Amino acid sequence: MRRVTLFVNGSARNGKVVAVYGTLSDLLSVASNKLGIKATSVYNGKGGLIDDIALIRDDDVLFVCEGEPFIDPQTDGRAQEELTGSHTDWLTLNVGGRYFTTTRSTLVNKEPDSMLAHMFKDKDAWGNKQDPRGAFLIDRSPEYFEPILNYLRHGQLIVNDGINLLGRYYLTSPKLFLFGTEARVGALCAPFVNSQPAEDHSPISRKEFVRFLLATPTKSELRCQGLNFSGADLSRLDLRYINFKMANLSRCNLAHANLCCANLERADLSGSVLDCANLQGVKMLCSNAEGASLKGCNFEDPSGLKANLEGANLKGVDMEGSQMTGINLRVATLKNAKLKNCNLRGATLAGTDLENCDLSGCDLQEANLRGSNVKGAIFEEMLTPLHMSQSVR
Repeated sequence: MRRVTLFVNGSARNGKVVAVYGTLSDLLSVASNKLGIKATSVYNGKGGLIDDIALIRDDDVLFVCEGEPFIDPQTDGRAQEELTGSHTDWLTLNVGGRYFTTTRSTLVNKEPDSMLAHMFKDKDAWGNKQDPRGAFLIDRSPEYFEPILNYLRHGQLIVNDGINLLGRYYLTSPKLFLFGTEARVGALCAPFVNSQPAEDHSPISRKEFVRFLLATPTKSELRCQGLNFSGADLSRLDLRYINFKMANLSRCNLAHANLCCANLERADLSGSVLDCANLQGVKMLCSNAEGASLKGCNFEDPSGLKANLEGANLKGVDMEGSQMTGINLRVATLKNAKLKNCNLRGATLAGTDLENCDLSGCDLQEANLRGSNVKGAIFEEMLTPLHMSQSVR
């Protein structure tokens, strides 16, 4: 049986003695478990890549790496430090799994009051932990640490695209990881934060929304709660069962759209056009449809499911010729609305504000008008050709 001593690439400390058996893959698996790395290749002490298990001899000293080139352990930063005793020697930092090589003077001199300076000003003052390669471990994101190191090198804070400067205080750690004061952080990062584009609140276009619809199964409820569709053309689309709760649909074109059983609770439909839309079983509780056009809409569901517009703001809406059998308009506001020739048979209008509402020609049979405000409302009968012929007789 052969035994070898394994070290992490570039380090001559914390080695592990293991038995050699099976294939090279078996050895790499053992090395991964023993050294806590993802071993992919093995080198001998002279930097030669070993690609066959037969090349390994008893008592060989091997260096295992994770895919990076061979690093001579003689150049290890800590070994150099022990030889020179210098405070400007090179050292390696392992920041969140990514390695950075710099000098001690870079970390200490630029910001002497920072946490980094205190960590590396005096050797072992903080008892800094090191990985098997001898690199100092720092549990921070490498993406945020890179601009810190570059700042310490040349005095300018340079941030690449994709780095969120709104998270700049993350750079400082709980105890001001880099800079001496919070004001210092803000002063350096302010130009970048001020240059960030404003948050995008632009409305969703018809093209974007159709893409969402095509990617969603017909039986799945599409969640559009709180989204902005202001001014969008959504006419003739199949919008059944979609959750538009609290969405902004002001000035939208929803003519001939199928909104069967859609949830429009507290949605803003002011100024929208919903002419001839299918609104069977729609939920529009406390929605705002002031000034909207709903001519010829169908709220009547043959299965008995009733549309619910309780508490809705329908001031000045035009609902002429709409089918609203059994609709719930309790405590809704229909002031100055046009409801000519609407079918409101069995509708709930209790507590509804119908002031100056035009209800001429409406079918109000079995409708509940208890407590409603009908001041100035028009209830004139609209004579059809049949009625006119009967009146002549």
